Amino acid sequence: MSLAPVIIDNGTGETKMGFAGNDDPSVVIPTVIATRDSARGSGPAVPSKPSFLKSGNNLASKRGIEDLDFFIGHEAHANSKVYQATSPMVNGMIENWDHMERYWAQSIFKYLRCEPEDHFFLLTEPPLNAPENRELTAEIFFESFNIPGMYIAVQAVLGLAASWTSSKSQTRELTGTVVDSGDGVTHVIPVADGYVIGSALKHIPIAGSHITKFVMQLLRDHGESIPPDMLMDIARQIKEKHSYVCQDIVKEFKRYDQEGEKYFRQFDALHSVTKQPFTVDVGYERFLAPEIFFNPELVSSDFLTPLPEVVDSVIQNSPIDTRRGLYKNIVLSGGSTLFKDFGRRLERDLQKISAARVKASEDLSGGNMKAKPIDVNVISHKRQRYAVWFGGSMIASLPDFHTFAHTKAEYEEYGPSIARHNRMFASV
Repeated sequence: MSLAPVIIDNGTGETKMGFAGNDDPSVVIPTVIATRDSARGSGPAVPSKPSFLKSGNNLASKRGIEDLDFFIGHEAHANSKVYQATSPMVNGMIENWDHMERYWAQSIFKYLRCEPEDHFFLLTEPPLNAPENRELTAEIFFESFNIPGMYIAVQAVLGLAASWTSSKSQTRELTGTVVDSGDGVTHVIPVADGYVIGSALKHIPIAGSHITKFVMQLLRDHGESIPPDMLMDIARQIKEKHSYVCQDIVKEFKRYDQEGEKYFRQFDALHSVTKQPFTVDVGYERFLAPEIFFNPELVSSDFLTPLPEVVDSVIQNSPIDTRRGLYKNIVLSGGSTLFKDFGRRLERDLQKISAARVKASEDLSGGNMKAKPIDVNVISHKRQRYAVWFGGSMIASLPDFHTFAHTKAEYEEYGPSIARHNRMFASV
């Protein structure tokens, strides 16, 4: 009998990893790898064929000892002056498979400190992930790490499962709309009985990194003197510690103009070179930063659709018999949905949109038809930041999880194509 399954949730910004049955991941590190080959000027990362397909049975024989000279996570950032730090993932998708394999190897052996041959693995994937990517993932884990079994789960379904911990969650169903916003991209994903409705889901090019860059721009605009190498980190901390979602941007500007001393904050920092303390005034950034979800024209001239309209469009493009269930269970997932009152603003705006649609249908009938109001319910919960990982921990803790996972024996008999089949969560 194998030990507790390992859960690895690779995101564009952070990777969460740990063991099934735990409430929180054991390790959370940036999804960054610093390598010597990049530093020698090998150019931008490009998708590459996994190295295990070339020759050898272990990392050293496959790449050569010099290619084991790399760092991941926080150590990659710390060594970025000598090595070149890059992310193997872009917008939730793996771009450089060789770097990703190295990242997984160090995650397992150095950070989790476990023997992969003793554990089943649950990995996550973004919606509409290419089947070829699933096959490559299976090949790496079965061939390089010799694991006994694995399951690749869609992040949205795990996010729905994690929402069961919320008091607002009315049923333990896998039907709902997941608003998953991390560092690189925001997904709005409709799920019906565990199936992702792929024809209706949408991607929004606004997420945590874009909010951080917007805060950086606002700090520059009002003349804050911050060392360039500290600017991004300070902007990120201001975003996480002081920002919130307002209900009316015009009224919020008036409050700050009339009672600035009540709403303005100061951020204390230590200069990276002189080691002298300094302060940064934090004002309109507090509510303007997350406002780009609801007024994206603040930062973009290409994408102008507010998040509530995107969510409504996703649900309206789903099959008609699923729509009420999708409105009734809108689940927030990911670190960029943690802003105070984010769920409240989204729910209010969606209620306005749906109420206007109901009224329009009644008007078209000449007042002869009374439509049933739409029940809009946006769920925030205490596992929101690591919702996908926690959902994976719940699923992998089920007694029959091993019957849903693909095993090493199946891989050896049928090949990597077994990973194309995603056994249904709804049948658990």
